[in-house]
Amino acid sequence: MIAILDYGSGNIRSAQRAFEKTKHQVIVTSDYQEAVSADGLVVPGVGAFGSCMKALLKIDGDKIIKERQQEKKKTLGICVGMQILFESSDELLNGESIKGLGIFPGRVVRLEAPVIPHMGFNEVEVDETSKLFKGIEKERFYFVHSYAAKDPVVGANSYCDYGGGFLAAIESQTVSAVQFHPEKSGAAGLALIENWASGL
Repeated sequence: MIAILDYGSGNIRSAQRAFEKTKHQVIVTSDYQEAVSADGLVVPGVGAFGSCMKALLKIDGDKIIKERQQEKKKTLGICVGMQILFESSDELLNGESIKGLGIFPGRVVRLEAPVIPHMGFNEVEVDETSKLFKGIEKERFYFVHSYAAKDPVVGANSYCDYGGGFLAAIESQTVSAVQFHPEKSGAAGLALIENWASGL
């Protein structure tokens, strides 16, 4: 079973439809035990880093993700759901710096490009050890964001370039994440979802 964590993020239903195309049962839940016990957990994210973190904390999402990591259960973050896995972000909430989960070291920073946000399909420089991108190494994926992490983490690090390189995807033993939206990336995005789900 795949659980999509419902903490008020805006792209829940499109993510649900995309993951339902795998052979797995999919539920949308904010229940602690359902989220912890699921074979795979998807953490979506739309909007600002700080708002997502505050909403996540209200349902103990931080504890859910960390408990799953300890139990070596697979979790996938999407867009801001990737950013909150890092320690902090340059994106302030009402002038306040909000801490991330700190599962990965490093800070999320504002992209340095003439046009912000980065919006549309873009190529990814895929890490040669990647499992997420198996068979779709040359495909393009849909991005919409103004901030991103840049520092590599332990595991597979795949990059995209928009005013400079940034992490498009990360893959560790249990926690993986993508800065783009696989659920909005057509056949390539569905293939990436299937690649992740096949490892559950």
